[in-house]
Amino acid sequence: MNTAGNTVLIVVDIQGGDVEQSASRTEIPHMAGRAERAPRVRELISRTREQGIPVVWIQEVHKPNLVDIGRELDGAEGPHCVEGWPETELSKGLQPRPDEFLIRKRRYSAFFGTELEIVLKAYRAQTLILIGGLTDVCVHYTAVDAHQHDYRVRVVTDCVGGSSQEAHDAALRAIHYLQRDALVEQAEVLRWLESAEPNPEVTRADRTHLAGRPA
Repeated sequence: MNTAGNTVLIVVDIQGGDVEQSASRTEIPHMAGRAERAPRVRELISRTREQGIPVVWIQEVHKPNLVDIGRELDGAEGPHCVEGWPETELSKGLQPRPDEFLIRKRRYSAFFGTELEIVLKAYRAQTLILIGGLTDVCVHYTAVDAHQHDYRVRVVTDCVGGSSQEAHDAALRAIHYLQRDALVEQAEVLRWLESAEPNPEVTRADRTHLAGRPA
């Protein structure tokens, strides 16, 4: 996998809490294969942390009265990601660490109206690895905005899922159109991680924090 500069893994909207999908009130269609993707996602997050690469978590959340949902109900989606619903929480087994950022958003792109750009500047990021969903909505729109902010984008194709297989495939083609090296598989990222350099901003922050602690 080709990267440049500091890299950050962005986990996009892997939500559902501890609620079975069949019982979820979130009205968003999903392609099959979520259960098969879950262990690949967990392994990738674990290995990324071990290598000292920052992980940034994204969570879509809306107020119960949906005053902040905008035009998101004009298409195929019904009410979703409502604050206070258990199914709005991150999926079971996925938990940000205290030193990791959890960014809540009100729109599809993780850049729109959030502090993501501030966080990425803090890490001096140049390459963003995206996993999560939906491939054709939040992953796609985040990838497009990352591209327009001049980041290199790497979407892990077997760690993302779309609203349908057709929409998933079309979104990946559109992302590839923007950046020819954007599409990678989990195994390729794991090989890259074997020799990837830790993010120096993370290690510098750790040293500064430890230096300031009383002996």
